[in-house]
Amino acid sequence: MSSKDIAIKVENISKVYRIGSKEELHDSFGGALVDLIKSPLKNYRKYRSLYKFDDIKHGGNDNPTSNPSDTIWALNDISFQQKKGEVLGIIGRNGAGKSTLLKILSRITDPTSGRIEIRGKISSLLEVGTGFHNELTGRENVYLNGTILGMKKKEVERKFDEIVKFSGVEKFIDTPVKRYSSGMKVRLAFSVAAHMEPDILIIDEVLAVGDAVFQQKCMGKMNEVSRQGRTVLFVSHNMAAIEHLCSRVILLEYGKMQVDTDPNKAITQYMSNLSTESATKESGTLQRKAGLFPVIQKLEFFDEHGQSTTAVPIGTSLTVHIHYQHSEPMNDPYFGLTFETSVGVKVFWVQTRLQKGHLPDMLAAGVIACHIPRLTLIPGTYFVSPGCGSQTNQLDYVPRGWQLQVVEADVFGTGRLPSPSRAFVVVDAEWDVIR
Repeated sequence: MSSKDIAIKVENISKVYRIGSKEELHDSFGGALVDLIKSPLKNYRKYRSLYKFDDIKHGGNDNPTSNPSDTIWALNDISFQQKKGEVLGIIGRNGAGKSTLLKILSRITDPTSGRIEIRGKISSLLEVGTGFHNELTGRENVYLNGTILGMKKKEVERKFDEIVKFSGVEKFIDTPVKRYSSGMKVRLAFSVAAHMEPDILIIDEVLAVGDAVFQQKCMGKMNEVSRQGRTVLFVSHNMAAIEHLCSRVILLEYGKMQVDTDPNKAITQYMSNLSTESATKESGTLQRKAGLFPVIQKLEFFDEHGQSTTAVPIGTSLTVHIHYQHSEPMNDPYFGLTFETSVGVKVFWVQTRLQKGHLPDMLAAGVIACHIPRLTLIPGTYFVSPGCGSQTNQLDYVPRGWQLQVVEADVFGTGRLPSPSRAFVVVDAEWDVIR
């Protein structure tokens, strides 16, 4: 890649933070008095330690015991390049270092080590209403925020109507921002940032706020910015948006770059990490809807030969065993399974009351089997969410608790394999030439 084509270059970026530690308590008046006399020097050293890391060994995240216990590596040795006009996604669980990386790229904070090169004008939207003054009106904040982002007054005036129309807050533009909802603030903030025609647009989770209509407008605008040859760096937990918008995705895990690859592979790895973490937990610690009980203990998958597995070929049968345990017998019980893609799109749902009707009363503990004669999901990684209930009460639901891999196979005997880019499922069909 030619240096002229590079918009962002990150080399060995690391960021260390000093976290709080418990203060030492003195059991005598004399000890406290001596400590008070020493306070100026002690406080200076404490303050200096917040931004100086002389006691830190670079790369200490590989060996946490080699560094002080009051430090944390938000980022550790991150390197990548982003070419001009590319839409790059950053994903990872909370605390992975995504926002820290964006703050470094936006020059809000400095890295502890490493260097970055940015070629072009940056517009950043990192938090809801960044740069807004609550006592000023929406109109006044458009001018204020535009100026902060580097726009001239004439430029703001020329684009003002377009900015306000895109945000959808026309009726409230002369109302103080303190009376705006969080969704209204982010719509106006995003609109200002997106209309300043930056060379590089950095966005952190803007799609988490706002309704579905505005989210679609945001994605359309980011696509438009990219088509104009501008660069977009996008952080989100919305995997469908990441897959739709990005041509490349970086997965951060505990401050390190785990993968830098195409969106589908990165998302699959991310969801696999979450699923593996869930699978290693005890049933009672799996993530559940609030107020539900840990009734479902585990799932087991069996292929067409009755062998336990986590991967089945497309077009073959699948049997799922749901192991359950409740505190009492279950009257008029029901069980269900939801299958969804790696980006969270629900593909299909099966439930006992839907396919079988009512089940007989069941013991407090046991196993129920669900048999799918022909699994026609396109090859890929899928997540299975089991649920159960008794009478009209839902007892348990474990979202994305287990993972299943569907692998390629010549499902129709034609020598051609179904394309994952076409759809989520394949169906049997008969073709005839009638003329």
